[in-house]
Amino acid sequence: MATESSEGEEETKLMGGNPQLVVDADLREMAMNAAWSVSSCKPGNGVSSLRDDNYETYWQSDGAQPHLVNIQFQKKVKLQLVALYVDFNLDESYTPSKISIRAGDGFHNLKEIKTVELVKPTGWVYISLSGNDPRETFVNTFMLQIGVLSNHLNGRDTHVRQIKIYGPRPNPIPHQPFQFTSTEFITYSTLR
Repeated sequence: MATESSEGEEETKLMGGNPQLVVDADLREMAMNAAWSVSSCKPGNGVSSLRDDNYETYWQSDGAQPHLVNIQFQKKVKLQLVALYVDFNLDESYTPSKISIRAGDGFHNLKEIKTVELVKPTGWVYISLSGNDPRETFVNTFMLQIGVLSNHLNGRDTHVRQIKIYGPRPNPIPHQPFQFTSTEFITYSTLR
């Protein structure tokens, strides 16, 4: 169920979660090319816990809400999907219930593009960054900010176990509008 909010961003309610990370083959993980930071963390539960591919570790915030994860890129990138691993069964009141996704050139001009409400999620939760227009399949940005606005059971601090960010795979042939899949088409795709 998706509803349009008054500020123009899309608000979505997501239930459940997927125990396995399943992503289209035409997407690639973009987060390794970024500088990550968080608004606060308990000692030993910082950014490295979000990126270690271990479901037993987690980022734990330490401070007032909203809790923020900032992902900054050196150049403008196309982003299409955010995948979060959260577990209500293990974390209970530490589990995020409302998340905001913002994008922009830097901290000074972030614009909210999605607001998502999570209902007792356990597993991977997928947040598409595409807009309402079918031509808007990705967000072109220097910075992405994930904000935890509230937690289940009115919890104060939050636990997020993993975050993955995906963008479209680049076309293997530069300046080619089509993406050929067979070797024969790729061989004859340019003129000499």
